[in-house]
Formats: sequence, C-alpha cells, structure tokens
Amino acid sequence: MSIDRKTVDHVALLARLALSEQEREKLRDQLSAILEHINVIGEADTSQVPASAYILPLANVMRPDSARQYADSQELVKNAPAHEDSFIRVRAVLDNE
Repeated sequence: MSIDRKTVDHVALLARLALSEQEREKLRDQLSAILEHINVIGEADTSQVPASAYILPLANVMRPDSARQYADSQELVKNAPAHEDSFIRVRAVLDNE
C-alpha cells in the first residue's frame, strides 16, 4: 500500500510537525513500508488462537477492601489542605440543579 502526499501532510499536521519536502518524501516511504508490514501480519492465520490469550495466569493482586476506623481522625483532618471543624473541605462536584 502506498501513502500519498495528502496523507503525509495530514499526519504531519496531526503530529504538529513542520516537514521539509525531503522529510515528507522520506516519511511517505517509511509509512508505506510500515503499512506493508502490517498487511503481512494481517494475513497470518489466527483461526486457532483463542480470542483472549495470555502468557501469564490472571490473578488479582489487590487485597480485599475493608472499612476500619482511623486511629486519630483529628490528625487526619488537621493535615487536609482545607477543613472546617471535623470535616475536610472539598470543591463542589455537583450543581445545585
């Protein structure tokens, strides 16, 4: 598959690249070669490969979540950037609609 000049200019615009004429031609050749390699990979027979194949076993490495009382809640509130009495102040996230 060959890439045309318009596609190279579009990719350069998206990547915010200012390319010289020589760089545009080089990029066109490189992008064409990349697409050729992708086409070769796309022709591989994957009919025997399961939809989701992993080389490592899947395991959850997270500990179970459990609620517990913080030993010194006043110390926690005191370390917050903004607090009022025994509450931590945060920005409003919901409108009053």
